[in-house]
Amino acid sequence: MTTASSLIPAGPVSPWRVCVAPMLDWTDRHCRVFHRLLSRRARLYTEMVTTGALLHGDQGRHLDFDAREHPLALQLGGSEPADLAACAKLAEAWGYDEVNLNCGCPSSRVQRGAFGACLMAEPARVAEGVKAMREAVAIPVTVKHRIGLGRVEDYGFVRDFVGTVAEAGCTLFIVHARNAWLDGLSPKDNREVPPLRHDWAQRLKRDFPQLGIVVNGGLAELPDLAAQLAQLDGVMVGRAAYHQPWRLAGWDAAFFGEPAPATAASRDAVEAALVDYMAALPAGTPWTHVARHMLGLRDGQPGARRWRQIWSDHRLKAEPVRQVAALARQACHDAEAGSTVPA
Repeated sequence: MTTASSLIPAGPVSPWRVCVAPMLDWTDRHCRVFHRLLSRRARLYTEMVTTGALLHGDQGRHLDFDAREHPLALQLGGSEPADLAACAKLAEAWGYDEVNLNCGCPSSRVQRGAFGACLMAEPARVAEGVKAMREAVAIPVTVKHRIGLGRVEDYGFVRDFVGTVAEAGCTLFIVHARNAWLDGLSPKDNREVPPLRHDWAQRLKRDFPQLGIVVNGGLAELPDLAAQLAQLDGVMVGRAAYHQPWRLAGWDAAFFGEPAPATAASRDAVEAALVDYMAALPAGTPWTHVARHMLGLRDGQPGARRWRQIWSDHRLKAEPVRQVAALARQACHDAEAGSTVPA
């Protein structure tokens, strides 16, 4: 049986070996600091930021991040080569390690903007954007995409898309191994209903052995990640990493043969480190903006439900964060004590 520990490489590994997916409204800078308490090596991604928001909005709000978040990629949504190049320059200037072009989001808002998954129907346009970005920056330019559009499944479609974009110099593709259905499904359903085809990512690697291929979609358990890494350059985990973040605490050892951060020694230690971070937030930044990201930390533990209730209780949002932390920890201790009392 393939195990994660059997796949620790003897030499250098791909920087994309294990990644946390970009997730709108979830993977903000506070979430990424939290994830970094659990894993040093996982590659983190921002939420998708549109080129318009960067070029005409508050750049600092979209681009500022904490140095501890590295390695970190900025995901862009857009289709105009000049705009993409300008935003790639901003990403490089701000210190990001990668700029990633979104060619997979199926939301109606993205469709109206003619980018995201829509771009898979225009591989030449994607290639132009990639070429413009690569000429503008020295950091890696990557593409995240689906395996097809609509209900027709055709491996040749994604093969030709990757081939065309690769000719523009893209060497790393993150493959969300489902089609994007651009009508009749919500974005949530688009992450669950179209069939998964992990084997298509593997076929892409066989057809383009010189490219880096990372697979995304429906992956969670260590053995499943390890099985993909036996054939591909990397894996990307989305909702499972967010809703059950303790998973990340095992990634550094399993996939890199390195110890986890000291903060990942226990769930208590992770929580304490994040409480320190929340206590040091700039004035005017509510600690609730951070705490929401850790609500899955104690998933499956005694007292987890009560602990979540305390951290998400809006009646407590004006209280000092350390006071709320004490209440939450007491709830856990009470549950743990109750579970050891003889019947």
